[in-house]
Amino acid sequence: MTKGLPQCFFPMENIIQDYIWGSRTAISELLSVDNPDNAHQAEIWMGAHPNGCSKITNNGESTLLSDFINQDKTAVLTEQTATEFGELPYLFKVLAAGEALSVQVHPSKAQAEVGFAKEEAAGIPRTAGNRNYKDPNHKPELVYALTPYQAMNGFREFTQTIALFEQVNIPVLTDLVAAFASTPTSKGLETFFSAILSLQGEEKETAVSALLEYATAHQQDALFATIVELAGQHPGDIGLFTPLMLNVITLQPGEAMFLYACTPHAYLKGTGLEIMANSDNVLRAGLTPKYIDVAELVDCTKFEAIPFDTLQFTPEQKDGGLYYDIPVDDFKFALFESVSDLTVSTQSAEILLALDSDVTLTHQDGETVTIHQGQSVFIPAYVDAYCLNAAGRVARAFN
Repeated sequence: MTKGLPQCFFPMENIIQDYIWGSRTAISELLSVDNPDNAHQAEIWMGAHPNGCSKITNNGESTLLSDFINQDKTAVLTEQTATEFGELPYLFKVLAAGEALSVQVHPSKAQAEVGFAKEEAAGIPRTAGNRNYKDPNHKPELVYALTPYQAMNGFREFTQTIALFEQVNIPVLTDLVAAFASTPTSKGLETFFSAILSLQGEEKETAVSALLEYATAHQQDALFATIVELAGQHPGDIGLFTPLMLNVITLQPGEAMFLYACTPHAYLKGTGLEIMANSDNVLRAGLTPKYIDVAELVDCTKFEAIPFDTLQFTPEQKDGGLYYDIPVDDFKFALFESVSDLTVSTQSAEILLALDSDVTLTHQDGETVTIHQGQSVFIPAYVDAYCLNAAGRVARAFN
């Protein structure tokens, strides 16, 4: 770095969240990240979220990324981002699911603003178990698979859901299935979905038991094998019905998909990259012992089918990388592979993550930095451009 010029590249020290569903081995094996205590390594958080803010070294001193950004938001984020969002508008993660995460829906921006204000006014602590809204933001997401990555995303075609429930043929659900079959519309799905999630007591136990009995006898079908596997993790959970209602997809390494607000989804197993709006709002629908607010969940859900063949996102090859057309302003995502002396322009603050090999960045003022596999670097918007060299893949989060 030339004396007197601002620092350009900030290697990051990131929080690893040890959620119980996290894999003990995936992140250490894939990204050479140490795990001496054999802990659950569920997520690496790269960003400035208050629940897991990264640290950077600035002028030789370790500081929170959020504090560095707040010193001069306009220079670090750009004036437009500083005005529109007031913070780094995305959170970048490595996510390693050893077991399934809860089925969930993220609210829209408008819904989050209303819900957050309502719960704040009611005085519900933000850490309370029955709190739905942790912040006033939406949480659209993109996931990029590093390993085979199984997930659920969006409602199946209505006729497909009806056929699956008729196939399983659970007597206690016969009337509900018949009602949906007679009204295969968004309103019909809303009524059916709400009724399934609202099952209680003996009726719920009977329905789940019958589902598991059928699934166990039909494990040669991948869908029912998945239900049996989930039942081992979440016995008796009403969320075991969700694979009959939601698209079940396994992304292969290098494939990606987008998860829209108001769309039910779940990550079942595998390791991937996840980039999302800077939010922690989750409305749960099953596969969890945590609080489920069915009424609020339904209010924040779009009861529309998503065709299975539209789930994957195909990137565009341009500017030396693969760029994904993200339909929100909060974040963008790109991937570079085996690049030499590639000039990259910065129009926002960004984070680079080395996936396979060393990555070297060089600025025209002479500053250079090399990060190793599994490490990340923060680059402020004021850098304008840098030169990128990498033998392997490099993931780029920006906005």
